Amino acid sequence: MTILHHLDDATVMRYASGDLDEAFAAVVTSHLAMCPECRRAARLAEAVGGELIEACEPASLPAGAFERMMSQIGEIGRPDAPPPKQVARTVAGDVPAPLQRYVGNSLDAIAWRHIAPGVRKHDIALGSKSTGKLYLLNIAPGRAVPEHGHGGSEMTLVLSGAYRDELGRFAAGDIADLDEHVEHQPCVDPDASCICLVATEAPTRFKGVLSRLLQPVFGI
Repeated sequence: MTILHHLDDATVMRYASGDLDEAFAAVVTSHLAMCPECRRAARLAEAVGGELIEACEPASLPAGAFERMMSQIGEIGRPDAPPPKQVARTVAGDVPAPLQRYVGNSLDAIAWRHIAPGVRKHDIALGSKSTGKLYLLNIAPGRAVPEHGHGGSEMTLVLSGAYRDELGRFAAGDIADLDEHVEHQPCVDPDASCICLVATEAPTRFKGVLSRLLQPVFGI
């Protein structure tokens, strides 16, 4: 697997500091499971963060801080708890290990919902504290997504297949780490469907009138 599109440096730093919403953390950890280069970058960012913490002067903590920390530790493993921050290294079946807690280990077992001709979607439930949205898209060969921009950050990780847009060709393992300034129109390669994991913090901004009218149906 040759990965050409990687995480933005700012995203790596936010991941290392634990500052990502659950939806985006799920995409980042899934990409790290597929990308040795970004795993190295994440380990370096964590090491730098550790050195900075060691260099800081000790600070007093408010009353009850230890009890709150232990309570949060006790929440790990609950169904609505965000996944622990980790640099995963494995892909079992066709699903990255960090994503398996959400969808299992086979893309063939996903319960898809048709939202448009040639486009199917699977919404992924998140914990109550998450403010983002996480879902899978399955787009048919040769199908183009309507031209659009983004109301905020969006990450798209290709799990299988490939698509092209103004930024290049994205195949399995590649990630599009986008902000509100990017407008594009992805078009799937003609030989196979493209399955992507997507995290968003705001609704997509479609440019066409019909696409905007149908957006509540699409749910993206």
